[in-house]
Amino acid sequence: MAADLFGLEQLTARTNSRPEAAALVEVLTAVRTHPAVAWCERMNSGAARIGGRFVRFGFTGCPDVLGQLRDGRLLGVEVKAQAGRLRPEQAVFLERIRGAGGVAFVARDLRDVLRELETAKEKQL
Repeated sequence: MAADLFGLEQLTARTNSRPEAAALVEVLTAVRTHPAVAWCERMNSGAARIGGRFVRFGFTGCPDVLGQLRDGRLLGVEVKAQAGRLRPEQAVFLERIRGAGGVAFVARDLRDVLRELETAKEKQL
């Protein structure tokens, strides 16, 4: 039997390959190292039970990555696995960013990041 992070025995092996988590690592690295990006941060969202309370993190529709381009525009990137679908509230939030002059897109890998940021650069000129 394997032990978990706390040293407790784990009865069944975990089998979730988490393709979206792998995509997030790749996309976040690409965004953070892109010369057009001034800064970006991973936005955690979800909920957890803390003591007797249920606490929410983030806000509805918030993209996985928020940041700012060097030219001052807001950047929002929603990361999805190859088969992942955008929820309606995520689509609305990305559209709000674009409507205010920012750059917002869905990325499944680093190629999406490179393509979208190049397109954003061309639109700025």
